[in-house]
Amino acid sequence: MTTDTLPAVAAVPRTRRGTLGAGFWISVALIALFLSWALFPALFTGHDPIASAPAQRLQAPGAAHPFGTDQLGRDLYARVVYGAGASIRATVVAVLVGMTAGTLIGLVSGFVGGWLDAVLMRVVDVLLAIPALLISLTIVTALGFGVVKVALAVGVAAIAGFARVMRAEVLRVRTSAFVEAALACGVRRRTIALRTVLPHAIGSVLVLAALEFGTAILAVSALSFLGFGAVPPNPEWGLLVADGRTFLASAWWLTTIPGLVIALAVTAANVISRTFKDRSEVHG
Repeated sequence: MTTDTLPAVAAVPRTRRGTLGAGFWISVALIALFLSWALFPALFTGHDPIASAPAQRLQAPGAAHPFGTDQLGRDLYARVVYGAGASIRATVVAVLVGMTAGTLIGLVSGFVGGWLDAVLMRVVDVLLAIPALLISLTIVTALGFGVVKVALAVGVAAIAGFARVMRAEVLRVRTSAFVEAALACGVRRRTIALRTVLPHAIGSVLVLAALEFGTAILAVSALSFLGFGAVPPNPEWGLLVADGRTFLASAWWLTTIPGLVIALAVTAANVISRTFKDRSEVHG
C-alpha cells in the first residue's frame, strides 16, 4: 500500500459514520424543553395555570401573556407548560407498557417457536389489523376516564407493533453461531434468551420506542380531546385544544398554540427515531 492511498482509506469510516444534522439537534432541544416543562414547570412560568382572572379573558398573545389568555383569563402559556406534565407522563407510561409487554411477547414467540409462536402471532395480527386509536377508545371506555387509564389504553394498543419487531429480531439472532454454541454447550434456554438473545435484539425495539413516543403523544392528546383524559380545570395538551375550539373564530391562539406544541413534539420524536434508525442501518 502506498502513502497516496492512506488518506482515502482513512476517510472511509468517517464518510460512513456521517454527522448528525441540525434537524436532529433541534429535535433533541425541543424534546428536552418539553421534558423540562413536565418536570420543573414552575421554573418556566410564574402564573397559576388554574387561577382565573375574568378581567383579562381572551387577550391575544403579547408581552404580559406570550400565548394569550383563555376564556377565564388564565395564562395559556402557563397552562401549556403545566399541561406538559400530564401529556408526557401519560406518553412515557404508554410507551413503557407497550414496549415491556411487546418485547416479552416477541421474545417468547420468536425463541420458543412452534404452536406458541403461531398462536401469539395470530393474536398480534388481529391487533395490527385494527386501528390503534379504535383499540385505545375501546379500552379506555371499559376502564373509565383519567390520564392513567388513557396511558394504559394507548400502551396496550402499541403492544402488537413492539411484539412484531421483537420477534423478527429474535428470529435473526437465534440463528447466530454464538446462540447455537450456547445451546450445544447445554446452557439453559431461559438464560440464553435473557442474557444473549435479548441484548442483541433490543436495538430495533428501542428505535421503535422513540418513534412510538411521538405516536403516543398524538394518541394521548386525541383521547384527551375527546374527553377521556385530564379532568378540567387541570391542563393537558389535548384538553386545551378541545377547550379552545368554541372560540376558534375569535381567539385562534387557544387551539393553534397547543396544537402547534403537540405537532412539534410529535415531529421531534419522529426525527430522532428516524436518525437512530438510519445510523443503525449504516453500522449494521
